[in-house]
Amino acid sequence: MATATPRTTVARGTPTLATRRRTRRLAADSGLLVVAAAFVLPLAWVLLSSVDPHADLRVKVPDGLTFDNFDAILTSDITFTPLLNSLILCGGATLLTVVCAALAAYPLSRFRSRLNRPFLLTILFATSLPITAIMVPVYALFVRVDLIDTAQGVVFFFTASQLPFAIWLMKNFMDGVPKELEEAAWTDGANSLQSLIRIVLPLMGPGVAVVTVFSFVLMWGNFFVPFMLLLTPDQMPASVSINEFFGNRGMVAYGQLAAFSIVYSTPVILLYLLIARRLGGGFALGGAVKG
Repeated sequence: MATATPRTTVARGTPTLATRRRTRRLAADSGLLVVAAAFVLPLAWVLLSSVDPHADLRVKVPDGLTFDNFDAILTSDITFTPLLNSLILCGGATLLTVVCAALAAYPLSRFRSRLNRPFLLTILFATSLPITAIMVPVYALFVRVDLIDTAQGVVFFFTASQLPFAIWLMKNFMDGVPKELEEAAWTDGANSLQSLIRIVLPLMGPGVAVVTVFSFVLMWGNFFVPFMLLLTPDQMPASVSINEFFGNRGMVAYGQLAAFSIVYSTPVILLYLLIARRLGGGFALGGAVKG
C-alpha cells in the first residue's frame, strides 16, 4: 500500500531560498555598480572635459567639441620635454629595478639559509616606510654626494624605493620555476648567472612583466621625489609639470588639465598593451621536468 509523501509547506510571506539568493545577488550587483561608477566618473570627466571649450568640475556632455585644449598643451615646454624626462627617469629606474631585483631574488629563491626569512621580513617592512619620512635624510645625503638636481639621483632613489617590493614579487615568481631545469643546465657547464639569464628569467616572463609594470606605474605617477630632488625646470618630469595647470587664487585650466592627463596616461597604457600577453601567461612547467 503506497504511502503519501508529506509535503513541506512554506508559510505565506516567508521568502524562499531562491528569493533570498536573488536578493543577495541583486545587492551584490548594486554594490559593484556603485564601485564601478566611482571609477568610471573620473575617467568620463577627463574624456569629456578634454574636448569641452567650457570645462569645469562637472561631468557633462560638452556644448560643442573642440581640440583647442590639445593644441594648447602639445608644445615642447608643457608636454614633450616633461614626457621625455619622465621616460628617461622612469624607464632607467625600472630597468635598474628589474635587474637588481632578479639578482637579489635568485639566491633567496634557490639557496636556503636561516637569514632568508628575517631578510624577507625586513624587505617587507621597508615597503611600509613612507617616502616623506626618509626624504629629509636622503636630501641631506644627496647634497653631500652631489646628486641633487641630477637625473641619476632621481633614478637611484626611484630604484631604492621600489626594490623591496620588487624583490618580494620576483622571489615569489622565481619559486615557481623548477630547480631541476637549472641542474640540467649546470650539468652542461652553465654557471648560476647563465642559468638565471637563459633558464629562469625566460620561464618567469609573467613575473618579470608584473614587476616591470608595477614599478614603472608607481614611478610614473610619483610627484614628490622629483619635485624635491630636481631644481632645474628643464629636467622636471610630467608628473611635476602637471602642477602648472593649477594657477593662483584657485584658477584651474580644467580643459587643458584633462587633455594633458590623457597624453600623460598614454605611455602607461601602451606599456601595458605591449606586455599584456606576458601578463596573461603562466609557467606551465608541470611536464618540463618529467621523462
